[in-house]
Amino acid sequence: MKNIRNFSIIAHIDHGKSTLSDRLIQFTDIVNDRDFKDQILDTMDIERERGITIKSQTVCLPYTAKDGNTYILNLIDTPGHVDFTYEVSRALASCEGVLLLIDASQGVEAQTLANLYLAMEHNLEIIPVINKIDLPSADIDKVKMQIDKDLGLDPSTAILTSAKESIGIEDVLEAIVTRLPSPSGDLEAPLKALIFDSHYDSFRGTIVHLRVFEGRITPGDIISFMSNKAAYRVEEVGIFQLKRNLCKELSAGQVGYLIAGIKTVSDTKCGDTITLRNRPCKKPMQGFKEAKPVVFSSIYPVASDEYEELTAGLEKLKLNDSSLIYEKDSSAALGFGFRCGFLGLLHLEVVQERLEREYDLSLILTAPSVRYKLTMQDGSTLIIDNPALYPDPAGIQRTYEPFIRASIIIPSHYMGTVMKLCLDRRGINTTYQYLTTNRLEMIFELPLAEVIYDFYDRLKSVTQGYGSFDYDLIDYRDTDLVKVDILINGERVDALSQLVHRDRAAERARHVCEKLRDEIPKQMFKVAVQGAIGGKIIARKTVSAFRKDVTAKCYGGDITRKRKLLEKQKKGKKRMKMVGKVMIPQSAFLAVLKTGSD
Repeated sequence: MKNIRNFSIIAHIDHGKSTLSDRLIQFTDIVNDRDFKDQILDTMDIERERGITIKSQTVCLPYTAKDGNTYILNLIDTPGHVDFTYEVSRALASCEGVLLLIDASQGVEAQTLANLYLAMEHNLEIIPVINKIDLPSADIDKVKMQIDKDLGLDPSTAILTSAKESIGIEDVLEAIVTRLPSPSGDLEAPLKALIFDSHYDSFRGTIVHLRVFEGRITPGDIISFMSNKAAYRVEEVGIFQLKRNLCKELSAGQVGYLIAGIKTVSDTKCGDTITLRNRPCKKPMQGFKEAKPVVFSSIYPVASDEYEELTAGLEKLKLNDSSLIYEKDSSAALGFGFRCGFLGLLHLEVVQERLEREYDLSLILTAPSVRYKLTMQDGSTLIIDNPALYPDPAGIQRTYEPFIRASIIIPSHYMGTVMKLCLDRRGINTTYQYLTTNRLEMIFELPLAEVIYDFYDRLKSVTQGYGSFDYDLIDYRDTDLVKVDILINGERVDALSQLVHRDRAAERARHVCEKLRDEIPKQMFKVAVQGAIGGKIIARKTVSAFRKDVTAKCYGGDITRKRKLLEKQKKGKKRMKMVGKVMIPQSAFLAVLKTGSD
């Protein structure tokens, strides 16, 4: 056990985490040059294109150190986005230390701080690593000062690397061996292992990624999950070296996988504790919680005959993504679909892209919504995330919406524009502090509903790309919630309904009406596009009619002849308006969603 090191790499998005993982894998020769490819731990096309890690991976690296001993280094990779903070915390709970990666040109950013605090909560040994030192814009002295002032770490212990140019990789490996503690645990104690991830294999079922803290696990053991008491017989255990390598057993301190004929990923909850059924450990690992979705949207196929393919696609996606939840939904305008829950907006985008690419589907998503709590007049509590389920306002006593605590790090001269952006989104400025003479951390409490549209894009644009953002959910607060309905030619379109704060209702309704006016094709009669709260119209735009000049044939005579023809046309248009149906093109739904609230 003294020759094992379990560690993770944590960083803000795009600070070079995947590239450093690549170099560590190459240096330890577990893959030959012919089979190697960049971002080798990122298995999805979306991860490669966007340069982000969505699904964390694990790899076991054998390394012979300068002291002559061979060490087993277990790298537990973590996702890099705020949506997946819980997965990061479970990966960190499986480690004894972390490499805190900082970009030499960007410096300390919001998630650098957030991930540092996560590592500190787990009492991990932290090694600061300054990456991208080969860039012309690299400012190593400034970053060292930030490590000292912002992070409270010793800058003299920071390792300088360039993962892209393979500079300082051996120094990183030596630091892992010499500065990180080896795992501890009693080999003879009852089995106690933490699930930090899982994925689905179509031949073997769910493959559970775990870290063993005490005892040992061998094929044939009957194991039990402590959260749901499910019991399984272990078929196979082993370690990850890009491929699965079989072992006779996994013992305390080791990181690996087990296969036990588990049919669904949802049975293996991230953060759960595994023990032996006939010899259980006394108490489970701390920190386990169910992953709860915070953003909700309905997904419909563009062509109604693709509903079966969408059903099959979601079922297969659910096998590899236990945090995705969905249930059947239907809409008068869009037909049959599914109401889905996501961990955040990035998670929503990833699911949408994977469905469209991997299953060749064309999809329409309704406006993202959050989960609201309603206290009814009879004292009961109702939780809704779908505008279609919003009850009669007369029966509602109070409404509550989720709030987040947002940490925003910016250069200080953007303070005014960022403060205006947050206050426009109904934010409450709690504190701000200068991290250095020209860098500022602002803490805002914001309604989650105002953040899920395009807050991050707007922040990047007003700070010219220098703003960084991290958030966590805090509580539910009293709000003045209304349901905005969109009426086209007097008929409600349920798929376009939105739940919004009363102060933003007119603005949101006006925006939707403008977008629809531009997208709905002209008819032979005028089409009114209206936004309404209950029976009160709060916004209106009109799609003008095709005009036929019925007076063109009147080339003389009394004005009453022309008036008579115009009156006849007016009656015809009125009758046509009563019976005419307006078809809303799919592009209209997409136009309403794409631009958020601006």
